[in-house]
Amino acid sequence: MSSQSRSSRFMPRLLLSPAVITLLIWMVVPLALTIYFSSIFYNLMQPDSTGFAGWMNYEFMITNPAFSDAIINTLVLLASTVAITVIGGLAIALLINETFPGRGIVRLLLISPFFVMPTVNALLWKHMMMNPIYGVLAQVWTFFGLTPINWLQDLPLFSVIIMISWQWLPFACLILMTSLQSMDREQLEAAEMDGANYWQKFRYMYLPHLARPISVVIMIEVIFLLSVFAEIFTTTNGGPGTQSTNLAYLIFNEALQAFDIGVASAGAVFAIILANIVAIFLIRIIGKNLEK
Repeated sequence: MSSQSRSSRFMPRLLLSPAVITLLIWMVVPLALTIYFSSIFYNLMQPDSTGFAGWMNYEFMITNPAFSDAIINTLVLLASTVAITVIGGLAIALLINETFPGRGIVRLLLISPFFVMPTVNALLWKHMMMNPIYGVLAQVWTFFGLTPINWLQDLPLFSVIIMISWQWLPFACLILMTSLQSMDREQLEAAEMDGANYWQKFRYMYLPHLARPISVVIMIEVIFLLSVFAEIFTTTNGGPGTQSTNLAYLIFNEALQAFDIGVASAGAVFAIILANIVAIFLIRIIGKNLEK
């Protein structure tokens, strides 16, 4: 093998090595430490009393009464938010895709909630919108002669879903709106000339064109929504009871409330497994869409 051939193979590997090393440090090392801590007894209040725990941390996490509630709440929050944002984002994208006065300002206003920090978003909904005494929704209920709802106490998980959906709806709307701009206008005009109504165009033209963007939106949202924490911590603290506790908040409770790093690490391993199962399922769906 000539020196030139060796150099041509070595140089790309050399250039890629910083990225590969950074990826290993950023992902593999924390994962290895998480698995290590999940296999030992490690409480922050007793840092000297450590030892091999085997599967006891996993068993303690699984038998925790809050664990099943956290898994269910995580999946309900995930599915509900994705459904609301995708359906709502699609509807809004189709509406603002048409030309009308002030469309640029409307687009800017629709996108702006996505740039609000999660904590600010939660505080906004908690005090301005959902407060049972002076909140906007309470004033609306009172105006119609109804008793205001204490959202965070009576409907805690649904309240968190509303907060997160409000913030992620602009993201779905932006992606789908951008995709609609790339549609062939001549095909739409030809369909109208052939007598196709709006539902027929939506079913046979818009949806097939938006299949890939919708899959991408779902995958990106799922990645971030599996680790929702700020909204729950700021508003409900996982309560009442465990009604709004998701897996991320349960891990936080074990780590920084109970100071049990071993059990919290076991919960983190479960979260990684759940995230990978969902990711594999979504990748297969997106792969099928890309093959079409």
